[in-house]
Amino acid sequence: METKVLYTGKTHTTGGREGASQSSDEQLNIKLSSPGSSHPGTNPEQLFAAGWSACFIGALGLAAAKFGVRLPGETAVDAEVDLCVVEGEYFLQARLNISLPGLDLETAEKLASQAHQTCPYSKMTRGNINVEINIL
Repeated sequence: METKVLYTGKTHTTGGREGASQSSDEQLNIKLSSPGSSHPGTNPEQLFAAGWSACFIGALGLAAAKFGVRLPGETAVDAEVDLCVVEGEYFLQARLNISLPGLDLETAEKLASQAHQTCPYSKMTRGNINVEINIL
């Protein structure tokens, strides 16, 4: 089976965590800063959380369609990505806090579980970092 590339995101980054990043289409042009610093800019953990939560909402929509459920217009995912260190080794862990107002807990859990199986970000992290899925 041939892989079909749907989109390639391209960025140019300089200066690491205290630098800047710009996308090839110039739609993204940001200053970067280390987590917790007073320097202006965002950090890689925030960018990853934003991308993952947006992608996960798309996966929730696909799951809702699959199960014949209407996804609430107020659907939200609050992603929390932790940068951790143990004995000088850095790693990430994450929590996806999912709000599906108006849906019962069983339906919300079913949609979240299905979305976590199909979301490309979730697939990328599976088995690599600790991830908690919480229904709010």
